[in-house]
Amino acid sequence: MNTDNNKKRAGRPEKDGSGTPVPMILAPAGNKAAFLAAIAAGADAIYCGLKQFSARMAAKNFQLRELAALTGLAHAHGISVYVTLNTMLTTEDLHEAGSLLRQLAVHVQPDALIFQDPAIPKLAGLAGFKGELHLSTLANVSFPSALSMVRERLKVQRVVIPRELSIDDIKAMAAACPTGVELEAFIHGALCYGVSGRCYWSSYLGGKSGLRGRCVQPCRRQYERTGDKKRFFSCLDLSVDVLVKVLASVPEVKVWKIEGRKKSPHYVYYTTMAYKMLRDHHGDPRQKRAALALLEMSLGRPGTHYHFLPQRPQTPFDEKGQTASGLFIGRVVIQAGQHYLHNREALLSGDVLRIGYEDEPWHAIVEIGRFIPKKGKFHLNLPSRRKPPKGTPVFLKDRREKALNDFIRRLETQLEIPDEISTPEPRFKLSLRTKKFRRKRTIIHMSVGRDLVHRQQGVSDPGYWADEELLKRLPKKRMDRCWWWLPPVVWPDNEERYVRLVRDIRKKGGHRFVLNAPWQQALFKAGDSPTLWAGPFCNISNCMAIDALQQMGFAGVIVSPELGRQDYVDLPRHSPLPVGIIVAGNWPLCVSRTLDPDIQPDHPFSSPRGETAVVRKIGDDYWLFPNWRLDITARQQELISAGFDLFVTLNEKLPVNMPIKKRPGLWNWKIGLD
Repeated sequence: MNTDNNKKRAGRPEKDGSGTPVPMILAPAGNKAAFLAAIAAGADAIYCGLKQFSARMAAKNFQLRELAALTGLAHAHGISVYVTLNTMLTTEDLHEAGSLLRQLAVHVQPDALIFQDPAIPKLAGLAGFKGELHLSTLANVSFPSALSMVRERLKVQRVVIPRELSIDDIKAMAAACPTGVELEAFIHGALCYGVSGRCYWSSYLGGKSGLRGRCVQPCRRQYERTGDKKRFFSCLDLSVDVLVKVLASVPEVKVWKIEGRKKSPHYVYYTTMAYKMLRDHHGDPRQKRAALALLEMSLGRPGTHYHFLPQRPQTPFDEKGQTASGLFIGRVVIQAGQHYLHNREALLSGDVLRIGYEDEPWHAIVEIGRFIPKKGKFHLNLPSRRKPPKGTPVFLKDRREKALNDFIRRLETQLEIPDEISTPEPRFKLSLRTKKFRRKRTIIHMSVGRDLVHRQQGVSDPGYWADEELLKRLPKKRMDRCWWWLPPVVWPDNEERYVRLVRDIRKKGGHRFVLNAPWQQALFKAGDSPTLWAGPFCNISNCMAIDALQQMGFAGVIVSPELGRQDYVDLPRHSPLPVGIIVAGNWPLCVSRTLDPDIQPDHPFSSPRGETAVVRKIGDDYWLFPNWRLDITARQQELISAGFDLFVTLNEKLPVNMPIKKRPGLWNWKIGLD
């Protein structure tokens, strides 16, 4: 850690009155003003991204020279700075990412990196980065015994746990937390419908991958089911608010994280101030009321406790579907052909309003030029093509109070942004191994399903999603050739189930497994050495990540199905392990832990563009499947020539009332991964 981090953090005691360490409040920053707002609010740490390799590429993010100056200012105020390099990297990205890490190490010196790709620890070491490594929630460390695995194999100092965990889940994670590892938990901000690292919806519909920070948020759109139109998958914001006093009882959770790198300085300031009050004065009713009032005016979506209290879980869906970001301020009124807003709250000069939703043709952004009192009448002067219908909701999206702006400007005068940053010496150098392939290789064709009758012509090896009942019915003579697939997510309350299931498979002679998170190795008994392949949900897309998995003991890798042709063709010749690929089948749009009660499993729904999908309950989770299949089988010979050894078809039994549509299933093969 940098020596700056040893300074006493500004604005809070290191311990409370009982001597218990006080959790840090980690604020988001997507631009300079938001970063300065976090400093103004007295955040303990700030996380932000650069223009490249950030999981929030839609945020403005930072240039290196600007971030260097801001980090220096934060350190002067005793505030830590974490930089996100948490996107999925391709082999082609590795040199640029390494060079960026070198520049960060020399010029910015952040206190930590937040990452998801297993290649980052080695890249950071080669670049000379000396700060901490924090594993992103996108890496899906979702069950207790996984924590020791990531500490041992990736040498991380902190793990960001999933938003879907309850307080009981969090306590289970904390009880298993090894020495040298801290936990970081989200306390406020946007909820994705899909589990982090397990959503491919945006990518599958048009190449904009959430794992690359390019998500276009298809879950926020309106869908139709049996004539009912609603934003069935658009979640409210997570807001733990007063329940943080319960979270404070878990000392292993060292950091409370506020989501919102695309949010305004107003949001950053208000949420940070609110949670400081709830942390430091949770026993004071007046402070609690004041903090809740700040959260109410922070301009986020309405809040939900979600799964935090397992005995009283809250739905993350609004019955009316009002889940646009911003504070609901009123509805459009039409009088004598003119469009007005009768605002529920006073509006200030400089306020920014959102008219309707982004996927509606009349969606517009309007800036207020003068003060308008509460219950006033504001004329919406919109172009004719943007005239919204009566009743369209209006949201207060951003606010720039004079006091906050003045505070930000005073901090800005302390910044010393250099005109340019020189390339550090020595420069970052990366050499990748290249291998040649034998003309004759053993090519495996695998078909994966959830029953014993899914095999198809041309399949050499069967694959099965791990399940107790299927294991009982599987003839022992099949065990030697079959592969057992573990699920994309293992939650704390079903960890023991999978420990027992893996043990029973091994006892019956099963010896080949596909793990859909690298940390699922922790489910195997110490000293056990079956053949392990990393599955496609591990989101592996570059040769250095594969090298890291080889060091963990994996025998092969089924690479991410999101890649484009060139990424696929380039990968095997640099890979230290055999590589496999999904060539056909039913790939999910996402995997989720929740479902709107108005959406019934196995009943299709459709988008305004006619894209049809269905939700299936599988185990503890909900899988969303589109009504077309991934299919790059016509490219199989090219992939064999490139060096792929394992070809997988995924078979799901979808409802008979959702016929499979005939359409190209190339995914990103032609367009590449954005």
